[in-house]
Amino acid sequence: RSPPISNGVLAWIPAVLSLREDKIIDRVGLDSYMFLRYMRSMFVIFTVLSFLSLVTILPVNIIGDGGAKGMSVLTIANVAPESKNLWVHIVFFMVFVVWVMSNIFLELRVYTRLRIWWLTHPSHTEKVGASTIMVSALPQALTDSDERIRSTFDLFPGGVRQVVVNRDCSELQEIVEKRDAYAGKLEGILTSYAAKCEKAHKKAAEKGTTPKEVKRPTMRESKIPFKGPKLDAIEFLSTQIGELNQQIGDLSKDASQFKRKASAFVLFRKQIAAHMAAQSVLDYRPFSMNMVSLDINPDDVIWGNLNLNPYDRRIRSYISLGITIGLVILWSLITGALTTLVSVNNLKKLPGLENMTDSKFMGIFTGIIPAVLVAVVMSLLPTILRLLLRLEGTPRKTEIDLRLLNRFYFFQVWNVYLITIFTSSILTIAANGFNDPKSILGLIPEKVPDSATPILTYILLLAFTGAAKEILQVVRLALRYILPMLFAKTPRKISAAETPAEFDWGTSIPTHSLIFLMGFSYSFIAPLVNCFAAVYFGFYYLVYRYQFLYVYNDANWATGGLSFPKSVTQTMVGVYISEVYMFLMMLAKLANNSNINANAILRVVFPGLILLLTIFAHIYIKDAYMPMVNYLPVRAAADVERNPKIATTFPDVTGGNDLECAVDPSVSEEDRVRQLMYATYGSLAPKWLIDFVLKKMPRLLSHGRDENSPSAAQPDAFSSDEEKQNGHAPAQGVSGVPGVLITDSGIVPMPSAHHYNRDGSAAEGEKRLSDNTNILSIDSRAKSPGGMYPALAGDHLDAMHLDGTGDAAGGAASFRSITSATQLRQRGPDAAHSLTSAADRKSRYSMVDTAPLAAAGDNALAEAFSNPALRAKTATVIWVPLDNFGICNGLYADVQRWGAGTIAVVTEGTWIDGKGHVRADTEFDADGGEHSGVAARTSADGA
Repeated sequence: RSPPISNGVLAWIPAVLSLREDKIIDRVGLDSYMFLRYMRSMFVIFTVLSFLSLVTILPVNIIGDGGAKGMSVLTIANVAPESKNLWVHIVFFMVFVVWVMSNIFLELRVYTRLRIWWLTHPSHTEKVGASTIMVSALPQALTDSDERIRSTFDLFPGGVRQVVVNRDCSELQEIVEKRDAYAGKLEGILTSYAAKCEKAHKKAAEKGTTPKEVKRPTMRESKIPFKGPKLDAIEFLSTQIGELNQQIGDLSKDASQFKRKASAFVLFRKQIAAHMAAQSVLDYRPFSMNMVSLDINPDDVIWGNLNLNPYDRRIRSYISLGITIGLVILWSLITGALTTLVSVNNLKKLPGLENMTDSKFMGIFTGIIPAVLVAVVMSLLPTILRLLLRLEGTPRKTEIDLRLLNRFYFFQVWNVYLITIFTSSILTIAANGFNDPKSILGLIPEKVPDSATPILTYILLLAFTGAAKEILQVVRLALRYILPMLFAKTPRKISAAETPAEFDWGTSIPTHSLIFLMGFSYSFIAPLVNCFAAVYFGFYYLVYRYQFLYVYNDANWATGGLSFPKSVTQTMVGVYISEVYMFLMMLAKLANNSNINANAILRVVFPGLILLLTIFAHIYIKDAYMPMVNYLPVRAAADVERNPKIATTFPDVTGGNDLECAVDPSVSEEDRVRQLMYATYGSLAPKWLIDFVLKKMPRLLSHGRDENSPSAAQPDAFSSDEEKQNGHAPAQGVSGVPGVLITDSGIVPMPSAHHYNRDGSAAEGEKRLSDNTNILSIDSRAKSPGGMYPALAGDHLDAMHLDGTGDAAGGAASFRSITSATQLRQRGPDAAHSLTSAADRKSRYSMVDTAPLAAAGDNALAEAFSNPALRAKTATVIWVPLDNFGICNGLYADVQRWGAGTIAVVTEGTWIDGKGHVRADTEFDADGGEHSGVAARTSADGA
């Protein structure tokens, strides 16, 4: 976690700006860091463009003699077609393009080096997913035989470690979902019952009377209202959960009974083998094994999409594409109608508004309302597009968001930019051009600059209200108080209501790319746009630095920055459209020029040359950088295998040297820091200026070995957040890298919580509960059903152990320290939190990656990469409060007894306050298994 911020309304600004760029990777990861670099580069680009355009292009527009009026005086429309001053626009637009392309090249050079570093860093390669591929559309011959799959992929370096074929677990999945639904109902009923008991007994105590017994809730087994006899809800649900848990245990004993499907996970011994397999043609039949995914995290997989027939997948993609095009047309009509409707002239046509005056208020109304309406309409699209991508058969959640980047950007460009912003000018040009086609070119330089006002309005709206909305998080702030009050009645739902937000990668990046398109395409037409775009990116960059450091939890989004190349592609689209504008504008000026000469013709030729050179530059980018973005270069893998220190040393991201230069002992520490400064601030200032600052402030180079230095921060980029949160000093090896020991034999990952030990056994959970813990549990025997898989970390039900009859081992059920725990709860949440020490508590919102390590045993990995239904626990955790009068003690013991020993009732981390409201420690993880010790997998025999 980032350090706390001092009090003060604006204290967050210096706090986030003072953090060095290399430390941001440590805190938020490569994906968020590259996004912040993208926003910063856009801010720098438009800041420079603003200065250049205001001192060159804007004065030329103002003194022009084109006869423009109003705000159009500030645009290119005020420059006469025959004026030689048009060369100012052309020359500086060429400078603009060169400036943007140089920034793109710089950022790509930085990113490719950081991407290789991320791929080869021990904290990534330790995860078994780094050397695993997911293959779909397996032929029948391979589906039926693990050995055939193994022999096919053994051709790659190092060979195959393990093969896990996906299985059809639909029957088991239905049982698991039914069990979970019953568990949710039971939690709600028990929580409500405990609260009612608390209120009844407190009210009776105040009056000095005998409390009335609270009536137990009832329900009917049938889903049809009023059908069937009334049953005791608690007993019925507990019994059903116990039976379903037993069924889950029986069915998951032997995974081989489930039908094998045409998809599998192939776990290689070497990471480079996975990357080579992903680039290879795997089969000689059409569409067979044609979908291969890299860097697999089982929690990221959409299991229902793994087994689609390749032809079915193709048909779905065509249907999805058709629906997407239909949505483009539909949204075009909707957005066009909305923006046209709110114009003053059209409003006057409505009954009762005939006498409307063209007041300043109406001018503001018709300028802002279209942008607001479009923003509301566009907010509905991402949900529809995500659903379409899921129906196509996209196998991973992160892949859906990565694909959404392109589709949503296409929507934004078409509906927001071309339809909304240019509705008036395009319709006017088209209407006049229909009667007189020759007049089209003449209308372009007159009408297109008029669209600058809607662009300014839209950018300003998003710059101020968008950035403010982003930092305020108004909806989540409201839900933080309203949702628990109205809907979140159980501790689990109360905790879920405060789940940290996740950044919406699929829709946010296209929106910012659209602003670049708007700003850059009008950079030479209406120079004031550059200033507003600079304000937009400046505000958002500042806000996002804070959001990523203190608000967003993107532990589930770890692609190694794969969204950044898509941002580059969208930026190139903006450059292309801008160059087409320049070409058409000069062509239109030529058509309106009564004195066509060589000078006027050259003004058309030069924009065409700019467009051609940009195409060549884009081809170079695709050929030079894009292959390194998706796959690990063989030479990089070989260099790291020969010298493991490369992977743990911050790279020379300027890209001028080999990877081994980063660990060259002849390179001084000052030179390393200097290279890091070039990479970090190269997009803000030229090298000579950085050298000048370093010369004047040599202490920036001399602090290379302290805590905040680049060298000290290098290994920290992938250190354990869990160790930092718990206040433990990370283990240091010879390399000085937390969690990594570099020996003569290579890199050895140090075992830590959540992970498997190198011998394949489960790592021990954290300290058990103190005597004040209020928990009822059963003995899990630390064993999986049928012993198919070894127990995972924390698979012990600690505290009191009940046998199958619900009695405590060695006697009747009893409760420890109820009185002291009750006193603690009555004193409020702070006292309740003291049930465990701060060192033992672990946040449920920790961003520590818990993906299985490559050091895990084969059986553990087989379970980790199996269908979630096969991994479902056969012990259900019910997290409910314990009333302060101990009335529910016996009932909770009955619940465990009715559940046939497969239900654990956990009361830690929750209490009932003085007003009778249920409260919960929102960071307590009842199912975590480490802190509470209840996330267990019980055997059918134990049940």
